[in-house]
Amino acid sequence: MTTANKITILRILLIPFFVVEIIYYVRTGNEACRLAGVLAFVVAAILDGVDGYVARRYHQWSELGTILDPLADKLLLVSAIVLLSFNNEPYLRQFPLWLTGLIIGRDALLALGSLVLHLVAGKITVRPRLTGKVATVFQMLAVSWILLRWDFNRGLLDTWLLGAGLFTGVSGLLYLVDWMRQLGKHPASLPGKK
Repeated sequence: MTTANKITILRILLIPFFVVEIIYYVRTGNEACRLAGVLAFVVAAILDGVDGYVARRYHQWSELGTILDPLADKLLLVSAIVLLSFNNEPYLRQFPLWLTGLIIGRDALLALGSLVLHLVAGKITVRPRLTGKVATVFQMLAVSWILLRWDFNRGLLDTWLLGAGLFTGVSGLLYLVDWMRQLGKHPASLPGKK
């Protein structure tokens, strides 16, 4: 259990606290709950960079870390997006349902594609793409904008939401193309003789 993995586990433990605090805020309007939830979200997001730095700087790469780190990212973002997809008026704006469906659909497709590729080929080569990283940035900006209740510029929030949708869709398609290419090269997917 490396220090980087311990930081990642702390990130995962912050997620239920974040969710509970935001639910309390929406039910009671207690501003302290919103601030506690936002703080948990921000700390978990910052620790994402910290655990990556620690892993690189101190050569703490591990097989567990390659699973836990992206899992922590997905759990934080998806829990925030699902939570904000409900009607939380008058306290928080609603995350668009079309974008929630796109993000969850893409993530489900990635999980299913990874499973199929692993079962057929035994090995998966996942190349992180810039489009996926940009999609994550746009999603984080949109979630943060809603949580911080920055109502002064609706057009900017719409930009974050549209950017998140565009880059989420494109990154999902690029992953699908990569997997189809990997499956096509594997002997199990070539036509056989009877």
